[in-house]
Amino acid sequence: MVMAEAASHDDKTVIIKKYANRRLYNTQSSSYITLDHLAKMTREGVDYKVLDAKSGTDITHTILTQIIMEEESNGEQMLPVNFLRELISMYGNSMQSLIPHYLEASMENFRANQTKLHKAFEDSLGNNPLAKLAEQNMAMFKAAAAAFMPGGEKNESKPAAPAEGDDLSALRDQMAEIQKRLDALGK
Repeated sequence: MVMAEAASHDDKTVIIKKYANRRLYNTQSSSYITLDHLAKMTREGVDYKVLDAKSGTDITHTILTQIIMEEESNGEQMLPVNFLRELISMYGNSMQSLIPHYLEASMENFRANQTKLHKAFEDSLGNNPLAKLAEQNMAMFKAAAAAFMPGGEKNESKPAAPAEGDDLSALRDQMAEIQKRLDALGK
C-alpha cells in the first residue's frame, strides 16, 4: 500500500508537506500522516522529501532526526551515550565536514557485512551436520506451539525425538539464540 504511494508521474520521491500546525501531509496519497508513518516508509525504502508548506524549504533532515529522537525516547535506544557525546563534540570541529561521509560509508559497510553474514550462516547450515538437529528442533517447537495455540496449524508429522544429553541440549539452545539474533539483524 505505502509502496504504491511512492510511484509518481515524474519521480519516485514522495513529497510530504509540513504545515505550521505540525501536521504532515502526504501529497501522493492526499492524506495526513504521522512520524510513525514516515518511520515505516523509511524502513520500507520509500524515498520521500519533507517540505515546509509555507516556505518550500526542504526539512527532511530535521524530520529524520526527529524520528530518531522519537525512537530513542521510546526505549529503542541504538545510539550509545559515548557515541552521542563524540558526535556532539564534532560539531564546529575542523573534521565536521568529513563525518557525514564517514558515517554513510560505515553504514553501507555494516549493511553489506550483515547481508554477507546472513548468507554465510544460511550456507553453512546446509553443510553443517547440526542443521538437521536445528530443523528437528524447529519442527518440535512448531508442533508444541500449534498444540497450545487455539486455531493454530496442526502439524500432522511426528516431531523427531529429542536428543539425549545436556551438551546437545545446550547446543540447541545456542543455535536457537543465534537464529533469533540473525533474524533480528535481517529485519
